[in-house]
Amino acid sequence: MSNPNYPHHGPMPSGPMPSGPVPGGPMPGGTLPGGPMPGGPGGPMPGGPTQSSPPPAFAPENTAATTYPCGGCGARLEFAPGSTSMQCPYCGYRQEITAGDRQIHEIAFADLTNLARKPVATIGQYVFKCQRCGATTETNETASLCQFCGAPLVIDANASGQLVPEGVLPFQFGKGEVSTHLKKWTNSRWFAPNALKKVGTAESTKATYIPHWTYDVQTDTVYSGQRGEHYWVTETYYDNGQRKTRQVRRTRWYPAGGRVDRFFDDVLVPGSTQLPPKELDRLAPWPLEQAEPYQPQFLAGHFALRYDIEAETGFEEAKRRMATVIEDDCRHDIGGDEQRVQSMNTQHRDVTFKLMLLPVWVATYVYGGKNWRILVNGRTGEVQGERPYSKVKIAIAAVIALIVLAAIVYFVAIRGHSTGSSHSVSTSHSTSHHTTSTHHR
Repeated sequence: MSNPNYPHHGPMPSGPMPSGPVPGGPMPGGTLPGGPMPGGPGGPMPGGPTQSSPPPAFAPENTAATTYPCGGCGARLEFAPGSTSMQCPYCGYRQEITAGDRQIHEIAFADLTNLARKPVATIGQYVFKCQRCGATTETNETASLCQFCGAPLVIDANASGQLVPEGVLPFQFGKGEVSTHLKKWTNSRWFAPNALKKVGTAESTKATYIPHWTYDVQTDTVYSGQRGEHYWVTETYYDNGQRKTRQVRRTRWYPAGGRVDRFFDDVLVPGSTQLPPKELDRLAPWPLEQAEPYQPQFLAGHFALRYDIEAETGFEEAKRRMATVIEDDCRHDIGGDEQRVQSMNTQHRDVTFKLMLLPVWVATYVYGGKNWRILVNGRTGEVQGERPYSKVKIAIAAVIALIVLAAIVYFVAIRGHSTGSSHSVSTSHSTSHHTTSTHHR
């Protein structure tokens, strides 16, 4: 998030201000009412030369943002995890979130070109103006907090230049439970230093909705390959002048081909590159059936990333993910003891998609004087992320593995020496060409 600019004349809220520290924390350097802060982003250092910054690739866009004042004390309302309501963190006032007539719809992929949107590469930073204190904030996020007064800011999705999310999976638990899931995770890490188990508190936490694309696709695949069938032969060999025998497995290969079809429901692809896709994938499964129709109130008090991967690009990744499942279908269809899939020609039909916002706690913990980042599934508590390793434990495990391997080799060698019979070779019967057309769903 970039530094905010505060207007020279901004309206202050008419309701009573809550007591206590400013929710947004200490005020960052920026443009203050009455002039720029010396040395801050709003102006040059006193007595220093004035340096002009290069113009941005795309100018910031003034964007409508919504705040939610508390009906009880005039402060702010935030979405309360584990509920369907917003709550004031000061007086406890609650307000239910109503979905109205809105529902989660699948959008035909063929209609994508007709939808109103801007290419992600052409969208500059959003400029939010806080309706509570009048300050402005520049950000790449579609939901954020005012850096001056801490009020939740949620973009008008129709004015974002992007597709409006169809659904949102709300956070199930709050900040306090993040440390609980972190503690369970650190206690279960193999090859981690023993001292890591003492880490049970997150240094920082940020509740963030991550955009994901989902795709429903009917696939039909024609494949060709080979089916392998095992058979055994008895081999004769000599060891120290002694004639011995052993059983050796061989594989006979036959041509195979056929057709398989499968319907894929909600193939999930991350829509943002701000977090590692592999770590996001490992947070699965996501209970998408519990998703709510998109309402901006679910984002209040939290952060939300805008997508920087277009739906078309996401579909290409979805195809790659589906291909691995389809190949398994082909192998199952071929049968036999082994399979080779040499070609697959897949048709993708009746493709639909939607944009979903999924809840992720982005947290850090401190160990060994270093910050380590983790991601926590905001519904299930699944944790993925960075962790330290114990070189001593890894070395001990390697020694144990070598001992076990040596024992297995010794056992196999002894068993081979004890086998003895006359030389003979056995072959299995041949099998006719295999063609299949089994359907898998």
